[in-house]
Amino acid sequence: MNTSPAQHTSPDFQVAIIGAGFAGLAAAFRLRQQHRTSFVIFERAEEVGGTWRDNTYPGCGCDVPSHLYSFSFEPNPHWSRMYSKQPEILEYLKKYVDTHDLRPHIRFRTEIIHSKFDTAQGFWILKDTQGNSTTARVVISAIGPLNRPHIPKIKGVENFQGDVFHSSEWKENYPLKDKKIAVIGTGASAIQFVPEIAPKVAQLTVFQRTAPWIIPKEDRKITAFEHQLFQKFPIFQQAHRGLIYWLNEFRGLSFMGNETLQKFGEQTATKHLHNAISDPQLRKALTPTYKMGCKRVLISNDYYPTFLRKNVQLVTEGIQEIKANELTDQAGKEYPLDAIIFGTGFVASEFIGTLNFRGLQQRDLMAEWSKTGPEAFYGITAEGFPNLLFLVGPNTGLGHNSIVHMIESQLNYAMDYLKILDQGGEDAYLDVQAEAQKKFNENIQSRLTDTVWASGCKSWYQTSGGKNTTLWPGLTVEYRQKTRKINPCDYRLVKVSDYQRVSSSLIAAR
Repeated sequence: MNTSPAQHTSPDFQVAIIGAGFAGLAAAFRLRQQHRTSFVIFERAEEVGGTWRDNTYPGCGCDVPSHLYSFSFEPNPHWSRMYSKQPEILEYLKKYVDTHDLRPHIRFRTEIIHSKFDTAQGFWILKDTQGNSTTARVVISAIGPLNRPHIPKIKGVENFQGDVFHSSEWKENYPLKDKKIAVIGTGASAIQFVPEIAPKVAQLTVFQRTAPWIIPKEDRKITAFEHQLFQKFPIFQQAHRGLIYWLNEFRGLSFMGNETLQKFGEQTATKHLHNAISDPQLRKALTPTYKMGCKRVLISNDYYPTFLRKNVQLVTEGIQEIKANELTDQAGKEYPLDAIIFGTGFVASEFIGTLNFRGLQQRDLMAEWSKTGPEAFYGITAEGFPNLLFLVGPNTGLGHNSIVHMIESQLNYAMDYLKILDQGGEDAYLDVQAEAQKKFNENIQSRLTDTVWASGCKSWYQTSGGKNTTLWPGLTVEYRQKTRKINPCDYRLVKVSDYQRVSSSLIAAR
């Protein structure tokens, strides 16, 4: 009997990145920085940008100032505004890709739907929708959570004869003029596009389930002097970025138990509402009834004034049914409509999509997460799924600061992970210890109980079972410190060749 170990086969790439949004493109830069050129980026669409490519609704923009919502290693001294709009953010990413010549690494119109870890070889086999297979030693999942629109189940919606679409799938050529439009939902997207479309439509009816907390948007144009200053003296832009970052960190304390900051935030938001709306009934309808921060805090200067228009009305009654050309609320009132637009956000807490991961012993990651809720070690690695790294994974989202900062922290960890992997040899893989992951997630859930996100409201941060799998329970400065380097004790390093020799010896002994 031949019991010699099978010969190791080299994978097509050392690293495969899934997704060409902020996270995936940052990963590509960091790989290049470490002189790692054997990588590929799989992108399902025809262009880079992720959520900033897909979301093109009127008024689409970021609620984090652009000088912070950008790569620290790729500053842009020419942002036009404090809070840039979608076209400018997308252009920033496209320019970044071309500046660093990343397009040759990207396979556009290639969606990975299945990824299986080959234990005998120590690498991943990825299959796309066309049936093609690619092998990679390490997979970096940079898909992000904001890519699956959440559309609530409403009786009769399938019978509606007008147009129905989600804000993330905006119908660019839809003629809004003289139309009667219903907007369902009052989330971050809705408060941006509602003020934009209100002047164009005949009638706009906004159906609100829960009033959001809204604070003023400190937005303005960046002056020509500032552009010149930032370009000639980058240190000033770095200082500006740092100021924004630390102000956001300070405000974040209000979500983590600081009652003084919590009250100050609520007073600021309440004053903002009262300054815009004088009608007591409308003001009451727009007043949140939960702790500020329990749901996402929104920023806008033009959302509240929109409800002063004669052609705009707010409905707080629940929706009973949708018929062929109208919507009926729970009070029985009917609203004739030409179109329905969902501003109901995304399915972010479940992390379950079309991509399937199969790890050791054929374990199905998405099946496991559907039962327990998504869990990972620092949101980056998952036990039983070696050489798989997540960016913006479970419990790494934020309610107060820039997710780009978190992505860069995760990449510090990922690059150190790769260094340790290299030390093990070309056929090695790293798997996080089950106990390390268990303790980490127990601590995360324990800490979340002391935050505003556990104060009783229902939000997209939580799974259907009520588990918060979305947010990091602390400040980003803490997360960065803890993810600077990997702790080898948290992992087991396995060499495929050694494992095969042991297996072969056991077989021979029989």
